[in-house]
Amino acid sequence: MAKERLSNEINAGSMADIAFLLLIFFLVTTTIDVDKGVLVKLPPWSEEPPETLTLNKRNVFSVLVNADNALLVRGEPAEVGDLRERAREFIRNPENRPDLAEKPEKAIISLRNDRGTKYSTYLEVYNELKAAYRELREDEAQKKYQKSYEFLPRDKKKEINSIIPLVLSEAEPTDFGAE
Repeated sequence: MAKERLSNEINAGSMADIAFLLLIFFLVTTTIDVDKGVLVKLPPWSEEPPETLTLNKRNVFSVLVNADNALLVRGEPAEVGDLRERAREFIRNPENRPDLAEKPEKAIISLRNDRGTKYSTYLEVYNELKAAYRELREDEAQKKYQKSYEFLPRDKKKEINSIIPLVLSEAEPTDFGAE
């Protein structure tokens, strides 16, 4: 009688197939987060130079951010934390002060950065300015329709947007920080 040797090998023929299937499964089911950046609607491209507008200085809320990430709002030093409330007050002008915007439809926020400004500071300032508009629109929706702006139908949102239009002008960055 011949002795049979017991084999200690495992058949690994289908192991490569299983690994390949698992790889495909994970590639298909995994999502990769993509940075979307700041969504800004740009004007259409034109070869013609833009028309020159003369603005009433009263209606312009200028925000300058230098290379040291310090803010200058309407010629005065300011903190990022105060920016939202100051912008809201400027746009709404509830007391009809002569140094603030005549009315929300005429208010323009001008943002200018230095090339040395940190991106995080730029985003923080930008978000505060957008938040001021968001809060003003929310207040207007509550006052007019007793509903949150988010839950209004499209036509009523357009009406609120025409009352409080978002006009945020970004100027070409300066290069003072390089000097």
